[in-house]
Amino acid sequence: MKKLILGLAVTAGSLAFAQTTTTTTTTSSSAVRFGIKGGMNVSSLSNDAGLDDSKSKIGFNGGVFANIPVGSSFSVQPEVLYNNLGSKVTLTDVTTPGGTNYTAEYARHLDYISVPLMFQYNLVPNFYLEAGPEFSFMIDARDKYKSTKNGNTTGAESYSLDKDDFNTFNFGIGIGAGYYFTDNIGLTARYVAGATDIYKNNNGDAVRNNNFQVGLAFKF
Repeated sequence: MKKLILGLAVTAGSLAFAQTTTTTTTTSSSAVRFGIKGGMNVSSLSNDAGLDDSKSKIGFNGGVFANIPVGSSFSVQPEVLYNNLGSKVTLTDVTTPGGTNYTAEYARHLDYISVPLMFQYNLVPNFYLEAGPEFSFMIDARDKYKSTKNGNTTGAESYSLDKDDFNTFNFGIGIGAGYYFTDNIGLTARYVAGATDIYKNNNGDAVRNNNFQVGLAFKF
């Protein structure tokens, strides 16, 4: 799946550059436009050892972008985003001989400053497809822990993790689409597959970020 995503991203980028280099006269349909965007992340960690019941975690993203036309249907969109990634884990319920049922869950929060560089192709003026790389830099790592007893919350704590255990740089490949309802307001969706291990000195399978984003964009 990740090889397919990488292939689609490289192909889309190659087509974009091929179009701009083979066109004898390139005219921009509009000027460079800046904007802001934000929305929801549904993130997970692949192959995280010891996380037997790993699930997706809801997070958020938000930041700024510039849309740069490079042809009648193509544009390049660099972005700077705050990205809350990670996963949620629910440990197996434990029932004591007395009938007490315990459940523990924690969410691993990995916060990044992400710099996507998306190559966009407009199928119609208001609808586009996109693909491109995303470069991210970790700024925080922590676990939020919650335990329950017979369905009632008994404790909730947050623990900072040692960032020295993580690779601060993360690389991913994104594919997505977007639709602008007006000249200024649009709905965006993107999937980013991580290509690098989030951990340093990992002796097991690589653990990678995976993230689906959906949100709104506003062009000035």
